[in-house]
Amino acid sequence: MTFRNEPGLIHRRPPFLHRATVGLDRRAFLGTAAGAAAMAGLAACAGPAKKQGQTLKADAALPTSVPAGTELNIMSRDKGLAYRLSGLDKKFDFKVANWVNLHAGPDIINAFRAKSLDVASNAGIPAIQAHYQGDQAKIVSISQSRTPSYVFITAPHTDIRSVDDFRGKKLGFSQGQAQGVVLLRALKEAGISLKDVTLVNLAATQYFAALEAGQIDAGVEGLLDATPYIDKWSSEGARIIKTDVVDFIGILWSPAEVLQDSAKVAAIEQYIQLNAQAAVWTYTHPAEWTEQEYVKFNSIPEKQAKEIVAQTDKPWYPEKWDAAIKWEQGTADLLADGGFVKKFDVDVLFDRRFEGLAADAVPATYRT
Repeated sequence: MTFRNEPGLIHRRPPFLHRATVGLDRRAFLGTAAGAAAMAGLAACAGPAKKQGQTLKADAALPTSVPAGTELNIMSRDKGLAYRLSGLDKKFDFKVANWVNLHAGPDIINAFRAKSLDVASNAGIPAIQAHYQGDQAKIVSISQSRTPSYVFITAPHTDIRSVDDFRGKKLGFSQGQAQGVVLLRALKEAGISLKDVTLVNLAATQYFAALEAGQIDAGVEGLLDATPYIDKWSSEGARIIKTDVVDFIGILWSPAEVLQDSAKVAAIEQYIQLNAQAAVWTYTHPAEWTEQEYVKFNSIPEKQAKEIVAQTDKPWYPEKWDAAIKWEQGTADLLADGGFVKKFDVDVLFDRRFEGLAADAVPATYRT
């Protein structure tokens, strides 16, 4: 396997992304100057963490009510839009101190370290990367997917038409983000060894600039983010390549320190349930969600917005986490086999006291 850093890349934020660009390093991508600066900035904004409740041991029973005055900092790209549209925000027994506009796993880990974020949603891989880096955080909720949520996009003027054509090519790779695992799983399914490709070490937000500059031949992106790039470069040969690799789990996770605060834990319990209900609301109100989230908030043309929403997976909140833990173990093992992390038992990532909370909050049709 050839592995490269690309420090000279132009850092351009692609349209409709609300997340910071963070440089990566193969073994410790958060140890970069960019990562340190981002963490320092977050810490300066947040100030010292304020304890709101009694200390809660890791094996203690979950609280049953949210104390008055409890606050949470919650990750959201759209400032909690789904909760306002659905009216679920009126059910919060806690105050949202900040809707923190972050998305990518490295940014979330930095925010956890800076004590500026209490709960975030991500794919499964950032929790693996955080553990490898020595950070203590726990998964408190699971959603599962049935269909692929990512696609490959190619650089202009390339002849790549399928994953089989990746041999000998330069591929964008972000080891701490879902895109990195999708790439590794796709290569494995195609029988392509890591020795047969060049992995170019990038944050996912850098893919578009790298593709346009010819510094990589292909990368992985969500359809929402890939659409404007393809619109711009399809006439020059850039294309979308679909994959059947499913990024199986989505998570809500929190720093271990936050989960020692009984007041915040009680608020997180409620948020887990309302988060699941908000996902069901967006799925069952596609017209309103298309207009408000994609057309108005993200400025996506209506036709494209409708196509994106039409491909949205039906929410799935399992009552048991066994399948999700098995998938997460497979992901961790895949990263370990590539030399990106050390092998470990992923059970340590999951706080099963919260198991079933999201499932209990939604109708049975969204549990299987």
